[in-house]
Amino acid sequence: MGKRLFGTDGLRGQVNVYPMVPDIALRLGLAAGTFFRNGKKRHRVVIGKDTRLSGYIFETALTSGLCAAGMDVFLVGPLPTPAIAFLTRNMRADLGVVISASHNPFMDNGIKFFDRQGFKLPDESEDAITDMVLNMDHQWDYPAPERVGRAYRIEDAPGRYIVYLKNSFPSHLTLDGMRIVLDCAHGANYRVAPLALEELGADVIKIGVSPDGVNINQQCGSLYPGVAAEKVVEHRADIGLALDGDADRLIVVDEKGQVLDGDQIMAICAQDMMERGVLPNNTLVSTVMSNMALEVFMKERGGNLLRTSVGDRYVVEAMRREGAAMGGEQSGHLIFMNYGTTGDGLLAALQLLRIMKEREKPLSELAGLLQLFPQELINVHVRRKIPFEQSPELMAAKAKVEKELGDRGRVLLRYSGTEAVCRVMVEGEHPEQVSRLASYLAEAVQANLK
Repeated sequence: MGKRLFGTDGLRGQVNVYPMVPDIALRLGLAAGTFFRNGKKRHRVVIGKDTRLSGYIFETALTSGLCAAGMDVFLVGPLPTPAIAFLTRNMRADLGVVISASHNPFMDNGIKFFDRQGFKLPDESEDAITDMVLNMDHQWDYPAPERVGRAYRIEDAPGRYIVYLKNSFPSHLTLDGMRIVLDCAHGANYRVAPLALEELGADVIKIGVSPDGVNINQQCGSLYPGVAAEKVVEHRADIGLALDGDADRLIVVDEKGQVLDGDQIMAICAQDMMERGVLPNNTLVSTVMSNMALEVFMKERGGNLLRTSVGDRYVVEAMRREGAAMGGEQSGHLIFMNYGTTGDGLLAALQLLRIMKEREKPLSELAGLLQLFPQELINVHVRRKIPFEQSPELMAAKAKVEKELGDRGRVLLRYSGTEAVCRVMVEGEHPEQVSRLASYLAEAVQANLK
């Protein structure tokens, strides 16, 4: 039909504004249930959500559609996105559904799917589901009355996920003696994350663990790591961990209050894996947004950085294709394929904590591995998303910036998958030059994409 409901990370938008409305969610449940129904057996789907007030709307609508399509629905309540990916595999379900808008404010929500192996759906599957949803004349293949689905609430899902997380941490190690500041962004991991760290022995100082339906990501979490940084310094903690609303991304603070992004965390973990001989082909997968310093870092150590389009699903697709064990994004999505199938903030934190414990080094010392190139990202609101090549003036401005930077810098223009925004990224060796060129290019975008 030529239309797409899904962006780079599922369906997302403002609540009660198309397409994030109940009738689309119900049709989405019907379509997904129909698409994944593949035989006479009872089919299962796991549905989880974050702490947004609107989660009740979409949980109910999706459940109705899925049950009508013949799926048995297992509701687990507020749990992180990676927990749903794990539970889908663990419970041998046919489908996993997450109701979340990740790091967005509470007035937004979203819906994303995992297949039975815990991987996000490819574009072709999303397109097939979209066709059923948007075709108002679609004839649904409803099952017989005795074959409609049931809905159940699963009470022990948090405990299952905690056990899974703890199994990713060496059994001979504990977090005894470690003081950890943990910011859960009033989001999906507000219960599980503190419990998991405390059961491993850590002294946890909690932030963002009192969700009220509207305070998710509000001046806290991975978008506001300064909050955790202040607490780390105040409490003389060993590390600060800042998660986002659905807990699939992680930003870290060292014991001195310095913030580390996904690139810096990947450098620490990639070097550890290379030294232990468990990074296949010494290849790390990241996106076009990752800092040039990460590419230089891998090359200097005989490794390779493979870049993909922005979005952790594209990182995962490349990892599966190349047989890679680790990948991630600068924004804090970190995937350890030996343990999970999607970004998992807490699992990534446990990998970092393991390295700190085994090497008996503070995080600030480990973080010195990567000296980031100055990078500036400017979001420009646009009215139209035409291919950049269709604007000669914009292409000329981009070429001018690239010529000035030479081979010691990068320029990237890309559209957001969920907003009417063009992201302008400029990277180079000199902060003043980077800032000037980024502003120049952002003005060119604004002038040509009105």
